[in-house]
Amino acid sequence: MRFLLVTALGLVLLSLASVFSQMFGMMLTRVDVVVALVVFLGLRANTSEGALGAFALGYMLDVFTGRPTGLFPFLAVLTFLLVRLAAGLVDARSRATYALFVSGATLANALLATFFNWLTSSKEDSPVAISLAGLPMQVVLTTAAAALLWPLLRRFDPANDRPEAGVLL
Repeated sequence: MRFLLVTALGLVLLSLASVFSQMFGMMLTRVDVVVALVVFLGLRANTSEGALGAFALGYMLDVFTGRPTGLFPFLAVLTFLLVRLAAGLVDARSRATYALFVSGATLANALLATFFNWLTSSKEDSPVAISLAGLPMQVVLTTAAAALLWPLLRRFDPANDRPEAGVLL
């Protein structure tokens, strides 16, 4: 059930983020709501449900951005698995720790996306400098969005159940 709710919320948030990006003229940066939702799944969902949700969210981000197909589903599932492993070390039950988790995941996700785009693009029109220029603002905006989303995401998980720490399968 969490998978369907988070996927539907991801579709709505991606739509809103793209509208606000156009409205405010944010060409260098974006609000990465997918990472915030994938981190939530990594902290609260079981492995199969979370991995499927991360893949679906990454695929929707692929559709919305028009980037190379498969990049964002791969990064979303990788982020989910890394958050799942790190969840055993950090207890993210508060808004501040969740937002901090999301900011680190956003930074890692954006750097990996930039690296893979650099690998697959021609060197004369490489978007690396443009991607890195908008990275600090992307981390700040995504962290703020995660802090605002925390009360809504907590409603999806009223029992505060956490999967076993550090268990991938």
